[in-house]
Amino acid sequence: MRPTLSPEQYFERTVEESVVEAVLRAAEPSRRQFLAGMGSAALTALIAEVFPLAELKAFAADPAGKPEKKDVSIGFIPITCGTPIIMAEPLGFYKKHGLNASVKRAAGWAMIRDWAVNKEVDAAHMLTPMPLAITLGAGSMATPIYMPAVENINGQAITLHIKHKNVKTAADMKGFRFCVPFDYSMHNYLLRYFLAEGGIHPDKDVQIRVVPPPEMVANLKAGNVDGYLGPDPFNQRAVYENVGFIYKLSKEIWDRHPCCAFTVTKEFASAFPNTFLALWRAIVDATHYASNPMHRKEIAAAIAPANYLNQPVTVLEQVLTGTYADGLGKIQNIPDRIDFDPYPWHSMAIWILTQMKRWGHLKGEINYKAVAEQVYLASGCDKIAKELGYPTHQSTMMKHTIMGRVFDPDQPEAYVKSFKIHSMV
Repeated sequence: MRPTLSPEQYFERTVEESVVEAVLRAAEPSRRQFLAGMGSAALTALIAEVFPLAELKAFAADPAGKPEKKDVSIGFIPITCGTPIIMAEPLGFYKKHGLNASVKRAAGWAMIRDWAVNKEVDAAHMLTPMPLAITLGAGSMATPIYMPAVENINGQAITLHIKHKNVKTAADMKGFRFCVPFDYSMHNYLLRYFLAEGGIHPDKDVQIRVVPPPEMVANLKAGNVDGYLGPDPFNQRAVYENVGFIYKLSKEIWDRHPCCAFTVTKEFASAFPNTFLALWRAIVDATHYASNPMHRKEIAAAIAPANYLNQPVTVLEQVLTGTYADGLGKIQNIPDRIDFDPYPWHSMAIWILTQMKRWGHLKGEINYKAVAEQVYLASGCDKIAKELGYPTHQSTMMKHTIMGRVFDPDQPEAYVKSFKIHSMV
């Protein structure tokens, strides 16, 4: 698969092509034929020697350029994973960056996907596997999606019904009925990983079905499921309602794993580059603000109202501060139960793609690195961070450790083949 140009590369390419076209159109017929025969790369270089092409491109992509449209909508799911996208409205981050933005609540992830593809929103809160799946046409019509920033890291948990307090290991969960919020979700892939490492085949030894996050607690209470690997606040809400307990935080499976993200379609980024950059800055700014533990109680109060998460402030504070009741009679203090870091590591995308391949969500050969670079805009995120005065990174790739096993993003196919339990076994 040939990588799609990033929004910045696309914009620069458009400027270059426009200048070249103008030069050719203005030239005399004989000279026009000669210039055209040089090829676009050579002609662009020649023009750059006598025309301030670099300055024109910089002007065209001016970070301070006014948004083409100020009124924008962002779809979201009411979970703490989308905290930066949601809080950016009541706490003024969109306005700070020149936008009149409104967040629009969806009932489930399929609705978010459809809103994005059908242009019913300008940007969307998505699960980190979703832009990869949608771009590749897995489970939907192929639509190029950019993921400019991760929203949260960690922030999920395996919650079990209170009747299962004696469960100790994955092997004890054989025959359980689980739910996850979406097929193409970190929740699904982390649950499958955890079960398989414990010798439980997620497609044969248990049942896993999709349930929208706001309906998870009700399904647990009704006995329709034995548990779920879900987003907060619905793990904490199960404890709050005395129906479930937190068996394992997702950070215990993979510490600092990605969860949710900010996304736009390639079409939107190309059509409204200044609006896109303003949204990007607002999200990176808000995400770094949310990463400061000192801001967590303020944020909990801001996102609790009915038009956002519609949850008790005390439930959100327990999630965001990491001081919480676990449903087993103990108060835990885990400050990084959820955290916020916008950098979309390409290696994270590659790991997700390996699990999509492992569980049959993707077929055939995959150019892991090319897809990661096409969808996860890591270098652009660092450029925005630098503009705003936040730390940047030396690489887009790193090794990750999931349940004690090291994942090398340079060896994805070998990693897929190393598992004893997968979709074909």
